[in-house]
Amino acid sequence: MNDHPTTTAAPDHRAGAEASEVRRFWGRLGLPGLVDVHTHFMPERVLSKVWEYFDGLGPLTGGLAWPITYREAEAERAALLREFGVRAFTSMLYPHKPGMARWLNGWAVDFARRTPDCLHTATLYPEPGVETYVREAVEAGARVLKAHVQVGAYDPADELLDPAWGLLADAGVPVVIHCGSGPAPGKHTGPEPIARVLARHPRLRLIVAHMGMPEYEEFLDLAERYPEVRLDTTMTFTDFAERLAPFPTRALPRLTALGDRILLGSDFPNLPYPYLRQLEALERLDLGQEWLRAVCHDNGARLFGL
Repeated sequence: MNDHPTTTAAPDHRAGAEASEVRRFWGRLGLPGLVDVHTHFMPERVLSKVWEYFDGLGPLTGGLAWPITYREAEAERAALLREFGVRAFTSMLYPHKPGMARWLNGWAVDFARRTPDCLHTATLYPEPGVETYVREAVEAGARVLKAHVQVGAYDPADELLDPAWGLLADAGVPVVIHCGSGPAPGKHTGPEPIARVLARHPRLRLIVAHMGMPEYEEFLDLAERYPEVRLDTTMTFTDFAERLAPFPTRALPRLTALGDRILLGSDFPNLPYPYLRQLEALERLDLGQEWLRAVCHDNGARLFGL
């Protein structure tokens, strides 16, 4: 199937065809299902704005056609992940301006309460009071945070964030962070700003989204230097991403060496291709079934105590 459909995918996933294929994938590996650390659920009016941005080919899409494959209502999207056999997923949400993060975190508390297979997700922004509302989120049961340096257009090493990073490092709460410069660079993207954060907070459990695309090797360097740094696979290795920012073949052995710190991520529902394509792309790397089992399930299950 083409990763560049001109319209949203045909509705065969609704009839269960794709779900059957996904379940066959992890069944062949002897897994109980999948753990996906990079899925998006957020207030409907916010998600609608995100979809409008993709539809309008906003600058952060890299100018690529980006049709949203899974444009169903919230309950249908969660049900589809369950059909796929995703045991645990996240509600990656993020602010683009001050004053928005606390409101998003309040919504996320309610979403986690009514969606028990979602890992309670929170977010943050460099602003006065960030340490307070991050602490409140952790005390309310947040198990993972989302930070989006590209969309938020902020420096992750901003001193306003320092107390929050320290709090999260002490609590052992992972942070999925979009800090690479793909699909389009931002003022504070790339490995240097996040390296400054890690120098101050070496125990911070950062999960670098999209494997740090396109600065793959620089973010692998950070993972090799800091034992709590992980990377998620979101969109990487698919035909779509390979056209945009190909992963260097010379770095594949490093993926094997870091096999216990690479986690499955998909970007569901904001995918320009079917969910199955991410899994097939990982399998095509031919890094072995043990590696594939760890990435698709075991590493996430261990990190979140499933």
